Amino acid sequence: MIRSSVLLLTALFWASGAAAMGPWKPSGCHGETPCELEGRSYHVMAPEDWDGVSPLPVLLHFHGWSRTGRHAQKSERIGDSVKRRGVLLVTPNGRNKTWDFWPVETEDTEFADAVLVDVARRYPVDRDRIYVSGYSYGSAMAWRYVCRSGNDVAALLAVAGTIQQDESCPEAPREVRHVHGLKDTVMDFPYGPGGEPSYSVALWRARLGCGTARALGQWQVVEFLKLDRTVWSDCAQGQVVLDTHPGGHFIPHGWIGRQLDELLNLTPSYP
Repeated sequence: MIRSSVLLLTALFWASGAAAMGPWKPSGCHGETPCELEGRSYHVMAPEDWDGVSPLPVLLHFHGWSRTGRHAQKSERIGDSVKRRGVLLVTPNGRNKTWDFWPVETEDTEFADAVLVDVARRYPVDRDRIYVSGYSYGSAMAWRYVCRSGNDVAALLAVAGTIQQDESCPEAPREVRHVHGLKDTVMDFPYGPGGEPSYSVALWRARLGCGTARALGQWQVVEFLKLDRTVWSDCAQGQVVLDTHPGGHFIPHGWIGRQLDELLNLTPSYP
């Protein structure tokens, strides 16, 4: 398997446990200072009011085209939302500010695996709460990553980007949450035959063995944007959540934060 050696290393670091690390100390790379790794780099940002000891949930986020991991950290809709919820934000930098998500086998998947191993060297990580997200090209990369390396991922939080729905994924996260604008013309919303909107998550519905959908109606975080939610919760494994909105290509205000609130059993808040 493409990540067998990385999995072995990961297991060794997870097994060491947070307690063995002792209180966290700055490692020289944090925030705008990138962590160098295998000729590439990533950014990491600890949450507010962290005690330096407690194991941290992790959000591995893939930035959009022409951006960097630092852009995601500075974003109110990503960075601000993540750090105030006790989650460690990890944002890899794509080569040439983009991601190679088109082929089934891509070095970007292996790089992301190596990033998680390196993060576990530096921080006490809660291995049961590893989340993966992305926006636009980064969302497609997040799909690709969990398709190839997602068995240890608690949830995919994808925004406005997918891979082909007829692909076969050897691995999968325990839960999938995807949001997309119906008028997106950058990474077009993948309607199915006859304009069927649920086709946009057909890959994960098939992979997780999901049955009948439940329409939960509209919900919103901000007044000017309502989202329609459909859930497949009777899956053989986990569940799939699809949020759609009438807009275009953007990260909806409060969406990342609301998903983390629900996954972490926190009181919903904004941002």
